[in-house]
Amino acid sequence: MAELIQLGQPPIDVTLKHSARARRLSLRVSGVDGRVSLTLPRRASRREAQAFLLSKEDWIRKHLDRQPDATIIAPGATIPVEGHPRLIAETKTRSVKLMADHILIPPGADKSGARVRAFLKTMARDRLVDASERYAERLGRPFGKISIRDTRSRWGSCTSEGNLMYSWRLILAPVQVLNYVAAHEVAHLAEMNHSAAFWHEVSQLMPDYEAPRKWLRTHGGGLHHYQF
Repeated sequence: MAELIQLGQPPIDVTLKHSARARRLSLRVSGVDGRVSLTLPRRASRREAQAFLLSKEDWIRKHLDRQPDATIIAPGATIPVEGHPRLIAETKTRSVKLMADHILIPPGADKSGARVRAFLKTMARDRLVDASERYAERLGRPFGKISIRDTRSRWGSCTSEGNLMYSWRLILAPVQVLNYVAAHEVAHLAEMNHSAAFWHEVSQLMPDYEAPRKWLRTHGGGLHHYQF
């Protein structure tokens, strides 16, 4: 069971996790959201963990200082949608509207983040369902259910039952990036692995997949810096 402790001043939250497979203390600062975690061997004590973290405090703070500042979604903020920056602006409207360079939202800054998030999740589902159906038809294999989540460790997944899961934050990325993730997960309907045969299926579904794959590796973490 994970335990949360604090390190230094100003305090840094650190999640402690004991693992039967761990042979040594393993420290990680997430490049996605800056979360700090320490994995411990099963018999390691809390005192050992605290001493280790104290010795690594400067290292941790340097890594956190390099983290990009989060963008709070509110009027005046800019957020990409399908890779294109849009300025969030309040106006007399009853619902969120996507414009060429703006996202228009109803008055009420305290609800703006939730409104924009709900709009983007719906938009992401529509785009991902369309892309999944298109690639599944091309592959000649049906999929099961599609779920949309806010995952941090993966952009998509495919279960052995053929159910697909995607991160809704893909709607923030360029269109071809969203399409690549859909092609990637649909290809798992034929190959539940990452073998040469799997990548052949991906290339058949999306011949130019290398560029969006590289974009996601390079810039994907930044999609989590928007706080709603």
